[in-house]
Amino acid sequence: MSQQIIQQRKRGFICVNAHSEGCRHNVEKQITQVRQAMTPSGGIKNALILGASTGYGLASRIAAAWGFGAATLGVFYERPPKDGFTATAGYYNTVAFHEAARREGLLAASLNGDAFSDEVKRQAVETLRRSFGPLDLLIYSLASPRRVHPRTATIHDSVLKPIGESFTSKTVDLKSEKVVEVTIPPANEKEIADTVAVMGGEDWRGWVEMLMAEGLLAPGVRVLAYSYIGPHLTWPIYRDGTIGRAKQDLEQTARDLHQKLSRRLGGAALMSVNKAVVTQASVAIPVVPLYLSVLSRVMSQHNTHEAPIGQAIRLFRDALCSGDRRLLDAEGRIRLDTFELDPQVQAAIGRIWLAVSSENLYELTDFAGFKLAFDNLFGFNVDGVDYSAPTETDLHW
Repeated sequence: MSQQIIQQRKRGFICVNAHSEGCRHNVEKQITQVRQAMTPSGGIKNALILGASTGYGLASRIAAAWGFGAATLGVFYERPPKDGFTATAGYYNTVAFHEAARREGLLAASLNGDAFSDEVKRQAVETLRRSFGPLDLLIYSLASPRRVHPRTATIHDSVLKPIGESFTSKTVDLKSEKVVEVTIPPANEKEIADTVAVMGGEDWRGWVEMLMAEGLLAPGVRVLAYSYIGPHLTWPIYRDGTIGRAKQDLEQTARDLHQKLSRRLGGAALMSVNKAVVTQASVAIPVVPLYLSVLSRVMSQHNTHEAPIGQAIRLFRDALCSGDRRLLDAEGRIRLDTFELDPQVQAAIGRIWLAVSSENLYELTDFAGFKLAFDNLFGFNVDGVDYSAPTETDLHW
């Protein structure tokens, strides 16, 4: 065991270490929110969450476990503690999840490895056969920038670019905290194809078809992937850009899988379109940090702001448990982004967007809240944590 005082270290804006006690507080807070908002119910006995260590994946795992009493298998790729260096936040989140699950008598297992690989898929099959049984729910929430294709060994790197023409807009330089103009050149065909290979539906399809062939999908199983559409403001870089092309592929995969699952198992493949939230990945998307800062201010004023756990609660409680069809759009997608896309919210965002500058950034937006939320992801600046006290870093589940 190794206790040390952990001081936050950053490279530019990015945090390069994590605070284990802060991460534990974050997980415990999310568990409390689920307990307060959901009445434990059946319907999900065994759940597999791909990308289970942070963000929407972690929130989904918590909602499945504490909202349904589900046994959960989580798959993710995180760095463990080594040679006095802290683990990643996602690793410490998982340690905290397992500690809480053991207290509650909830079955939990985790695989730390490349979910795109055949090896991790085989490990998942073995774990499910040994300890779980057929799945009632599969959540696909991977957010990797790179994929090594298991068949060809080709390395695919995703890019965050528009398609067809350059895109110019405001953003906030996270290092200088200045509002600046950024121009992003269009992606070429290879970059588009690589982004689809990483973030599209091929790997999700591979997981579902493998588990189906292995007899590890229960009758009535639901498999669900997360997506984002966003407002017109971000469409050139998101919905109409390379990420959007990948999400279109993901949605087509959902339609294909739905036909197979409904025919063979009476199951369903679903897409959940979620709101924009602060994640480790979101700061890498040009324009998005400034948009998130404005969005947080406006939605807080409308009392509709939600973190991933709030979205997961509504997804599990209202869509998956209650089957509230009012959450579905004309294409059958679960829409958890309606508060973000509310016309009044977007009109207010538009007015601020035109007026925001380096001089009034903190006045017109919640950039301070954005920075705090980002620090919280790594376990820093979390309420209730004594950062002057030594904390254990060499933790394992």
